[in-house]
Amino acid sequence: MALAAALVAAGAGAAELPRMAQKDGRHALLVDGAPFTMLAAQAHNSSNYVAALPKVWAAVADANANTLEIPVAWEQVEPTEGKFDFSYVDTLVAQARERNVRLVLLWFGTWKNTGPSYVPEWVKFNNARFPRMVDEGGKPIYCLSPHGTETLKADRKAFVELMKHLKKIDGDKHTVIMVQVQNEVGTYGWARDYGAAAQAAFNQPVPAEVLKLQKAPVPGAARGTWKQVYGDYAEQYFHTWAIASYIEEIAKAGRAVYDLPMFVNNALRDAVEPLAPWKKNFASGGPTYDVIGIYKAAAPHIDVAGPDIYEPASNKVTATLDKFKRPDNALFVPEIGNAAGYARYAYAVLGRGAIGFAPFGIDYADYSNFPLGAKATDRTMVEPFGTVFGVFRPMMRQWAQWAYDGRTHGVAEGDDRAPQSFTMRGWKATVSFREWQFGEAKYFSHIQDRPAGTETPNGGVAVAQIGDNEFIVVGQRARIKFEGAGANDGKPSMYARVEEGQFDYKGRWVMERNWNGDQTDYGLNFMARPTVLRVKLGTY
Repeated sequence: MALAAALVAAGAGAAELPRMAQKDGRHALLVDGAPFTMLAAQAHNSSNYVAALPKVWAAVADANANTLEIPVAWEQVEPTEGKFDFSYVDTLVAQARERNVRLVLLWFGTWKNTGPSYVPEWVKFNNARFPRMVDEGGKPIYCLSPHGTETLKADRKAFVELMKHLKKIDGDKHTVIMVQVQNEVGTYGWARDYGAAAQAAFNQPVPAEVLKLQKAPVPGAARGTWKQVYGDYAEQYFHTWAIASYIEEIAKAGRAVYDLPMFVNNALRDAVEPLAPWKKNFASGGPTYDVIGIYKAAAPHIDVAGPDIYEPASNKVTATLDKFKRPDNALFVPEIGNAAGYARYAYAVLGRGAIGFAPFGIDYADYSNFPLGAKATDRTMVEPFGTVFGVFRPMMRQWAQWAYDGRTHGVAEGDDRAPQSFTMRGWKATVSFREWQFGEAKYFSHIQDRPAGTETPNGGVAVAQIGDNEFIVVGQRARIKFEGAGANDGKPSMYARVEEGQFDYKGRWVMERNWNGDQTDYGLNFMARPTVLRVKLGTY
């Protein structure tokens, strides 16, 4: 099976650096030489200190996460210019190894959520050397300018020192598998910098590489200045290019000393609203879905642009996933809300072939993410994600290989609670929700209530087609039915075998029982506890 090859590669490739791979428009994160699915947890912003880590590790364990995303702040590693302290990083890496957890480090440098809150004090208050952006009237605003050459030089130096240190302490272990460069960049309330350096650059021709990858939403000049080419979109697009170019200089320098995969994340613009010029409705300059082409052109050392999802509406989540999964951009959700309703989206994200999925705020610091996430700060907050990760983690390598091969599909229960269908090779699957395990709802129209625990949308199913007529199905609070499609269209079919079980950590399938009779007569029903089925179908 593909897993056996993946496991052999993982063992043989332990000396290989993590890297991104691509084939036929699909992507994989290779860790120790084989595809790896990040079932990740992101810690709170202020949990990046040694004394805070016990509350992080406890939640990571309860989440069944194989990866921790956690910040490394410029202010903590270089509090005095030129003097670096990586003791926190040393402890973090050592403790992650003890727990068999991989790390994704989040570099909080020049920008964190568009602001300079994580830069050292010697940067934060020296605006002569490290200039802030200015508005149209020349007044400084809150955001450090992407045209500040001294700021870039200092941030780049600190980042390079971090990457050198990671190579020294982890170059042969690869506990750290990815690095995020900056965090949710852009500017709220201002389209761009209007300082002298920015204005001069704005009036220059659009770089050829940008023209090639970022088409104008409305007809404009084929070449020329930003305004001539992009019209009313020009200021946002220019600011995007300026920030992406700044990030590229940092990522390029860091990868020159230690070549780990790198990514950027972003606060979203609405994926459902019709595309329109920026109107202070999102952070201008960030890698939103409409300007991924500019990031690809300006920052080739950034592998992935990922969406941070804090909008629970299912139509917006689905639209966001569709817009970020591109032949030139791997799907990766580096942040999603930690309220229980977000857990179901793991099925849709992993089913779409994502390299990772990470709820934010997974630690036991007494800090609630409500209203963007859960009210709870204890184990009840982590448990919905832990149950899903728990069934995927033993087969994380195999799932990653199936995804890379284009064999996976997934759905999350929509707010409309309606059935959803998808077509695979030779088969169509239909997933429905709020079903009783026994019988069809149409036979019991006199029963008005619904199965317990389905008061709000929380179901999901992910499927991997592992053979012409064979599938691994992972599900929770849903029903799935199969019918012939393509070569099997119109042919009567039935289950040959439906085994409930799990994969062990050596990639071997371990059966618990075979489903038949009442368990298969009305479709395959998944209740509150996520279940893994190995399904074989046949036609007659």
